Amino acid sequence: MKTLVRILIASITLLVVAASCDRSQFYAQSRNVDEHGWSSTERLPYDIEIDDTNQIYNFLVDVRINTSYPYSNTFFFITTTFPDGSIAADTMECPLAAPDGQWLGRRTGRYVDNRYYFRKNIRFPQTGRYHFDISHGMRDDSITGLKDVGIRLEYAK
Repeated sequence: MKTLVRILIASITLLVVAASCDRSQFYAQSRNVDEHGWSSTERLPYDIEIDDTNQIYNFLVDVRINTSYPYSNTFFFITTTFPDGSIAADTMECPLAAPDGQWLGRRTGRYVDNRYYFRKNIRFPQTGRYHFDISHGMRDDSITGLKDVGIRLEYAK
């Protein structure tokens, strides 16, 4: 009887773990930034290998801030270097607080996590290594209170 209970518990645990896996995720990488001062000249690098130009993805940016972050939003400059060496640059705004000052996103202690769509339902036009650089685009040269910035690619449904 003890063995049957152990097998049942192990089976349930395995099912819970398997169900919690994120099958839509293709790539996810976060980079820490210095909470005490992230310079606008410091770029966060990300490299992604793309093998299938027919696959459709959603491209997201993850942002973690400290609740001492002094702004209600943040801007990022995202530079993409394609496998053939061509370059594209984009600007992205991420709202972090509501007009009443309440933080948007999921708050855990002194940190707030948010995820933003950068591009939906995209195909990469070339196979090979894509290089992305993210820097902040705020007016102040150095900003404080930002903790992590990440890139996430999901398989589009």
